Amino acid sequence: MPTLIYGPGYRQYDLGERHPFSPIRAEVTLDLIRELGIDTVPLVPEPATVDEVCTIHDPEYVAAVEALGQGREVTGFERFGLGTADNPIVPGMGEGARQLAGGTLTAARRIMSGADDRVLQLGGGLHHAKRASAAGFCIYNDVSIAIKEMVDAGMYVAYIDIDAHHCDGVQEMFYSSEQVMTVSFHESPEFLFPGTGWVHDLGRGMGRGHHLNLPLDPFTDGDSYLATFDAVMGPALSWFRPDVLVVQAGADGHASDPLADLMLTSRDYEAIFRRLVDLAARHTKGRLLVTLGGGYALHAVARVWAILGLVLWDQPVPHAVPAEWRRRWGSLLGEAALEAMHDTSVEPVALRDEIDAHNRQTAQRLLDAVAPLWL
Repeated sequence: MPTLIYGPGYRQYDLGERHPFSPIRAEVTLDLIRELGIDTVPLVPEPATVDEVCTIHDPEYVAAVEALGQGREVTGFERFGLGTADNPIVPGMGEGARQLAGGTLTAARRIMSGADDRVLQLGGGLHHAKRASAAGFCIYNDVSIAIKEMVDAGMYVAYIDIDAHHCDGVQEMFYSSEQVMTVSFHESPEFLFPGTGWVHDLGRGMGRGHHLNLPLDPFTDGDSYLATFDAVMGPALSWFRPDVLVVQAGADGHASDPLADLMLTSRDYEAIFRRLVDLAARHTKGRLLVTLGGGYALHAVARVWAILGLVLWDQPVPHAVPAEWRRRWGSLLGEAALEAMHDTSVEPVALRDEIDAHNRQTAQRLLDAVAPLWL
């Protein structure tokens, strides 16, 4: 039986009432998971310590985050990427970020100990945070902190990122490591933050050939996305032979998301999640750690991440969204409180064939580039 990790302390990672990266996203999802019949009591993790955060982040940066979150003055905090619209200074931000990091660390430790094969961390996925700076709603890079602990224990980690935005922070942390492979499926950096994640970014030194980027055209639909996914993931994992899959399951590739331009549906996400479970079964003896991430259309992320829970718990996806859940959250969701778990209609994609052809070319360019490195 998988383990679900979530604690009330996650609410502390709140960047403001109007900020899109709202803790309500996880709360709405957890409530839907329960209404769908997944009978599980979340494991409440301890927050990461400052020392644990400093295994990845610069101590001066961490000290600044913690001080600012406690209302203390820090001279020149701007150099840390703090105090921006994306990463505002808010009370308790260090504690909140350590709460999320503690959840992902707990997930990693349960897999390392053999207590669990599948763990759903209902939070985290803060993949943009750098060693000494915040970026893109991310203060502490929880996935990198957890990966570092697994690497230090001798594990080989395949990190798969399906967020619409490139995992620049995670890639940068492990760019020279032979024990970590990052695979990122994201909207082309030509059009979307953070402007990184090109096909030719393959790693450095011992990490060369371990970093795979699939920059997808805007308006990529599910069929094209899945074809690209299938073309790359099998060969990559067969070559790398990881001990565990760590997945950042951002839902901002959904067609309704306001901050990106991919055209995935809830059915496409179900297909992706089922592929991930199958890949774990074939390559890592089932070991799979999944975090959340981006996703800013509340009705979409709740359904997508609830579908993720159903897939991890080997449960079928029902047709209807539970009426009681819609009643509780209808005032927040408004007309978006859909009655069906799956999207019922999607606008056809213009230039679909051209987009698909370009994405297939991108995948082939990547495979051609890494082929000599994988010999």
